[in-house]
Amino acid sequence: MSQGYHDGKLTAAFLFGGRSGEHEVSVLSARSVMKAADPGRYRIVPIGITKEGIWKTPAGDGEPEPDRAFGPEAVEVALWSGPGFKGIVRLSEPAGGGRCDWTRLPIDVVFPVLHGTFGEDGTVQGLIEMAGLAYVGSGVLASSVAMDKQIMKRLFGEAGLPQVRWRMIPARRWLAEPESVAKEIADAFAVPFFVKPANLGSSVGISKVHNAEEILPAFNLAASYDAKIIVEEGIPAREIECAVLGNDEPEASVPGEIVPCKEFYDYEAKYLMEGSTLLIPAPLDAAVAREVQRIAIAAFQAVDASGLARVDFFLHKETGKIYLNEVNTMPGFTSISMYPKMWEASGLPTPRLIERLIRLGLERHAGRARLRRAR
Repeated sequence: MSQGYHDGKLTAAFLFGGRSGEHEVSVLSARSVMKAADPGRYRIVPIGITKEGIWKTPAGDGEPEPDRAFGPEAVEVALWSGPGFKGIVRLSEPAGGGRCDWTRLPIDVVFPVLHGTFGEDGTVQGLIEMAGLAYVGSGVLASSVAMDKQIMKRLFGEAGLPQVRWRMIPARRWLAEPESVAKEIADAFAVPFFVKPANLGSSVGISKVHNAEEILPAFNLAASYDAKIIVEEGIPAREIECAVLGNDEPEASVPGEIVPCKEFYDYEAKYLMEGSTLLIPAPLDAAVAREVQRIAIAAFQAVDASGLARVDFFLHKETGKIYLNEVNTMPGFTSISMYPKMWEASGLPTPRLIERLIRLGLERHAGRARLRRAR
């Protein structure tokens, strides 16, 4: 019998916010996920992580609204694992003088709706593993390597998956010898090319460089976010995405296409501006769509992902060649996010998608629990 059933419901903790440049996107994603989760099946526990790294949750039951986790009724909490108990423990009283009628709250499964640093990079996954709890999504290894674009691209290369030309420059090298690095990159890459932090999502810190004068600000921006800078060849491309779902036998959704309102699909085009168009299914020949799905599953397996991932592609406008861009192990779930929309178009509405993801997390946890930990 599950330890966390409450009136016959499975207790699911949804983590969001966090110490990341994608804090606000995570909150938006969590709002959508918690709204889609079936309240008849789950007792929903919102856990907001502040930008300073403090974990907080509402003191009592109520609407699964992220803002409640950061409001005056919230209490500070921490993960805890002890004899006969795995879940969260209360660390404080509500600031507004209200009551908190629990000290320990058992948790059955954690849904880390966290994007970027300290959330999608394996760090929180390791913490949840140490607490002995089931959780949705990829484990420590896949989360960390998929967040690090350099390591991810190396794994794609090892698997023989098609990519545009790229190079990694340590930020410390850029800061020590910017003129030398700028010349090296200008000699190696024709404009336009992209400069981005190795470890970040939601297109934060990415620049498209059109001339030599733009190299300096592009590298400075990327270096302000990460210790490694990725340079990628720019090609005339359509932006194609595909959603993957599963553990040992993953499935791919119908592909979708993004037509950005700006020159490329950066943070502003994604979240702050109107005009970007999402085409689902993408207008692709059937053979091209099947190849996108095949590569999406191969990329998912190359990084040892589980649960879910959104796989991004470039489709060359002139040659029709498919290039793999990246794997996102915790894609967005906002009202405009492609991952749930692609599954909706594939016949899996978001409430059933959330249920499937939680089941996959429990399945993965049960499989790992059977492994021997001692001789």
